[in-house]
Amino acid sequence: MERVILHCDCNSYFASVESIGKPAYKTVPMAVCGDAKSRRGIILAKNELAKGFGIVTAETVYSALRKCPHLLLVSPQHGKYTEYCKKINAVYEQYTDQVEAFGVDESWLDVTGSQHLFGTGKEIADELRRRIYEEFELTISVGVSFNKVFAKLGSDYKKPNATTVITKENYKRILWPLPARDMLFVGKTAADKLAAYGILTIGDIAGAGADMMQTLLGKTGETIWAYACGMDESPVRHAGEPSPVKSVSNGSTFYRDLVSEEDIRAALLMLCDNVATRLRRQGLYCTTVQVQVKDPLLKVISRQRKLPAPTNATRTLVQTAIDIMRASWKRGSPIRLLAVSAGGLTRDKTAQISLLNDGGAVARSERLDDAMDKIREKYGKEALQFGSTIRSDLKSGAKEKE
Repeated sequence: MERVILHCDCNSYFASVESIGKPAYKTVPMAVCGDAKSRRGIILAKNELAKGFGIVTAETVYSALRKCPHLLLVSPQHGKYTEYCKKINAVYEQYTDQVEAFGVDESWLDVTGSQHLFGTGKEIADELRRRIYEEFELTISVGVSFNKVFAKLGSDYKKPNATTVITKENYKRILWPLPARDMLFVGKTAADKLAAYGILTIGDIAGAGADMMQTLLGKTGETIWAYACGMDESPVRHAGEPSPVKSVSNGSTFYRDLVSEEDIRAALLMLCDNVATRLRRQGLYCTTVQVQVKDPLLKVISRQRKLPAPTNATRTLVQTAIDIMRASWKRGSPIRLLAVSAGGLTRDKTAQISLLNDGGAVARSERLDDAMDKIREKYGKEALQFGSTIRSDLKSGAKEKE
C-alpha cells in the first residue's frame, strides 16, 4: 500500500498565537521580535499584513521599521507557543499515533492506516485545517504526499490555510519548476553553488544526476538528488518517540583568548573528554570529528576529519582534534571559542581501532576510559581529571554549551 503522509505547518505561528483573543492584532502589520527597544532585535515571525511590506523572518527590527514605520512589535512568549504546539499535536494524535514534530510549528503525520476511519489524505487534511481554526483560531497549511519530503514541499506550496496534494503523477508538474532553494536541505550557499552550474530548479537537481550532485555537494548532494526524484522512504516517528542522536558536541567560550599550543591542547582535552564520555554513556561510536573555531572578531571556521573506524575513545578524539587544529589554524592566532563535535554515529564497535592501528594501545585506552567512567560515576565528574586540565586556568572561566 502506498503511504499517505501529511505535513502540517502552522501559518505565521508566533504572530498567530499572539493574535489569539486579540483581533486588533489581525488588522495591522504586526511582528514578533526580540529586543525591540535596541532596534537590533531580530524578527521572529510576522503576520500576513507585515509580509505585504516585504518584512521577512530574521531581518533586524531596524530594517523592518524602515519598511513599515507603523509596524506593531510584540515580545515573544515561548511558553505559550510550546503550550499551543502540544494542544495542536494532541489533535493530530486523534487521527494517527505516528505524529513527528518538526520544530514547534510543524508536524508530519502518517495516516496510511487511518483512511478507513477518517477518509482520504486530503479529507483528513481538510478536516484538520477546519478543527485547528475552530478550536484554536489558528490556520495551518497541509501537504499530502507519498513521502515526507514532498509532503513538506506541499505544505509550503500554497499558504495560508490550504491543502496541496502531491502525487506520483503530478509531482514533476508541481514541484520540479520550483527554485532549487525550496528543496529541503538546500541552503543559500548550496543554492548559489548549484546556480553556478546552471542548476536552478528542483527539476534541474533531478536532471543533474546523483554523480553530479555528489561531486558538487558531497554525500548530501546525492541525498538531495534522491529527494528531488521522489525517493524518500524515511518513516514518520511515533508520537513521543525521541529523535535519533545525530551528533554529540561540546563547546566553550573562554574568559580569555587561547593563544599558546598548551592552551589549545588543554581546551581540546576538556571538550573531547566530555564528548567521549557522553558517547560511551549512550553506547555510541563516532566516525567523524569536527572542530569549530571562533576568533575575537567572531570569524568562524569549521573543519572535520573522517576516522578510519568508529570510536568513542577519548585519546582518539583528542589526537584527531589536535591534528585538525594543526592543519587548519595559524599558530599564535587568538581563539575565543572552541567546539568539538562527534558525528556519523553508530552502535557498531566491531571495527574500533586507534589512529595508529595499535591493538594494544586501543585495549589500554579502553581500560583507562572504562576506569575513569566508573570512578566519576561513583564520586562525580570532578573526582578524576587530566593533569593538563587541572593545571590550566581555562576551566573556571569557560562557558560550556551542549
